[in-house]
Amino acid sequence: MTRPVHIARAVIEDDDDPFEGESAERYFNRELSWLAFNRRVLEEACNEAHPLLERLRFLSISGSNLDEFFMVRVAGLKGQQMQDVDALSDDGLTPSQQLAAITREADALLASQQEVWRDIRHALVEQGIQVLGSRVIDERLEVSDVAWLETHFREQLFPILTPQALDPAHPFPFLPNKGLAVMFDLERLSDQEPIRELVMLPSAMPRFVRLPGEKARYVAIESVLKRFSGMLFPGYDVKGAAEFRVLRDSDIEIEEEAEDLVRYFANAIKRRRRGRVIRLELETGMPETLASALREELGGSDAIITESGAFLGIGDLDVIVDEDRPDLKFPPFTARFPERIREFGGDCFAAIRAKDIVVHHPYETFDVVLAFLKQAAADPDVVAIKQTLYRAGKQSAVINALIAAAEAGKSVTAVVELKARFDEEQNLMWASALERAGVQVVYGFIDWKTHAKVSMVVRREGGQFRSYCHFGTGNYHPVTARIYTDLSFFTADPRCGRDAAKMFNYITGYVEPQGMELVSLSPKSLRKELIARIDAEIAFVREGKPGAIWAKMNSLVDPAIIEKLYEASGAGVEIDLIIRGICCLRPGVEGLSDRIRVKSVIGRFLEHSRIAAFGNGAALPNDDAKVFISSADWMPRNFDRRVEYMLPIENETVHDQVLDQVMVANLIDNEQSWELKPDGSYVRVQPGDKPFNLHRYFMTNPSLSGRGAALEDGGEVPTLSLRRRG
Repeated sequence: MTRPVHIARAVIEDDDDPFEGESAERYFNRELSWLAFNRRVLEEACNEAHPLLERLRFLSISGSNLDEFFMVRVAGLKGQQMQDVDALSDDGLTPSQQLAAITREADALLASQQEVWRDIRHALVEQGIQVLGSRVIDERLEVSDVAWLETHFREQLFPILTPQALDPAHPFPFLPNKGLAVMFDLERLSDQEPIRELVMLPSAMPRFVRLPGEKARYVAIESVLKRFSGMLFPGYDVKGAAEFRVLRDSDIEIEEEAEDLVRYFANAIKRRRRGRVIRLELETGMPETLASALREELGGSDAIITESGAFLGIGDLDVIVDEDRPDLKFPPFTARFPERIREFGGDCFAAIRAKDIVVHHPYETFDVVLAFLKQAAADPDVVAIKQTLYRAGKQSAVINALIAAAEAGKSVTAVVELKARFDEEQNLMWASALERAGVQVVYGFIDWKTHAKVSMVVRREGGQFRSYCHFGTGNYHPVTARIYTDLSFFTADPRCGRDAAKMFNYITGYVEPQGMELVSLSPKSLRKELIARIDAEIAFVREGKPGAIWAKMNSLVDPAIIEKLYEASGAGVEIDLIIRGICCLRPGVEGLSDRIRVKSVIGRFLEHSRIAAFGNGAALPNDDAKVFISSADWMPRNFDRRVEYMLPIENETVHDQVLDQVMVANLIDNEQSWELKPDGSYVRVQPGDKPFNLHRYFMTNPSLSGRGAALEDGGEVPTLSLRRRG
């Protein structure tokens, strides 16, 4: 049975509980809630219902997630602590109190990752995949294999490695962010003189060496280095060797005086590699002499130092997931192209002109978005394209389509967000390529990120101009669109076109949007609109009618929204929330949130779409419910420091598809869902005698447009809709 995943109180062991108080009773801590989410990701690595290499993928993801958490969130708290900032979190904790709780929970999470890795490693051996450590290379490999590995070290690794002596004449070298290195304690054979050496493993070097042959046998690069260290240090006896790894502050803060964002970010990306050390990870069992030296050189009083197990950098295990073993992975899935577009011979504009379309990724292919842009680029009647770009990926067909459009003489405007964390460098490159092709590149606001996902195409039709718009809940990223669940909404509604034009004018020219007809924008009106919708549900209950709210998002943090939801619960509104990640709201607390239920879905795909539905005087789902899609999570940053959109869905067909299929499927899923309890624990939902997996449902059932292949196994198709229109 799966153990509950706890947040907040579970990590506090001191007699003086800093979580006591009114704030703690109303809110979960944001950072600890995120760690609880990553714990749920790790639990999927233990889920024997998943194929083995998919379990390894979840383990790797949990490692990468934790790295980023330290590089950004913990780095921010460390900065507050160093500057004696005494601002309290919403749950009433100082930065120091949060860091103490985070450290305990993160250390426990790291220990769990190592336990899971040991279990998966043994299971991999049973499936013919070996990952060998330095101590067992000679025991478990044939002499010929060891000879091949030695040759590989001499020819492929030796020329790249640079040992550095550590003595008064050779100061401790700089290690970049996520840098992995091995420290050696040596003794010179000629005179027994001790010496200490450090060898950094270049980031461009693959983390694992795969031995030749059909058998899948991997050796970590640091294990190869340890095994053949004698070749690197001839004339020395190796007395001790151990790995360590550093994580540095990787957040980029915008200075108000940053007049040239391009130059600023180009320099800031270089500085990121040299940010202060936030976490120092030491191999378990490292000799104390080496550990003390590292603590002195890298730790100081600011870094969080931990022994992280026998394998450092859990995120790097994703290399092994690429092993060609389809029997150990999820069955391959091919996304469908929307039948609505096919009905019009592939003419996206004709299909959209006939009726609004919603596309459900990744079950329906992201290629439809690319087809929309490619058709716009090639269509002689298209005069203008406007596009936001937050994360576009390294191999972006979206960028190529915009370049083709500009080269064809069309007016193309691209809003490139330089502040998309960890994609800044890639976005700078795309911006340069777009500008060379004649695209008007705009970087938006200095202090705010442009996070809205909107594309607008203006086409000449019958002597007039018609606007076609795409509103997405996810990024224009062809790779993540295969694993993130998102919605793409296409419309030719003139009101949407006018609102989209005002949004772009706001970003490019700082022209305040006036008279928006459908779209709500942050930081102008999005929070206000949501509060008004919640207030309307409260009013319905007071009139004796049902009040109901369904919402799906990645994170819920904003105190104003949380307080309004508490008020709605107290008034009698029934509230169901599907929140994959952070949730600071305490559900199910008597007298506070009795009518609020929160669940998290963690499975094959990453739930990413943002949807809100309001009963509008009746229980959900119903014909007249107010349904919205959005680019925004319910967090202060999304409401106050980002340009985001929220759009009502008025087309009856799309309304029902989003409400009766997407939302209902998320609510009734019981195979990959976790329920958040009032005490902060997450408990896995048990399927019982009616198991339902929402990802499997959408993979095997008709698309949102009502077409596509039925269940391949001939099983009964679940009826998701809880009511019938009319």
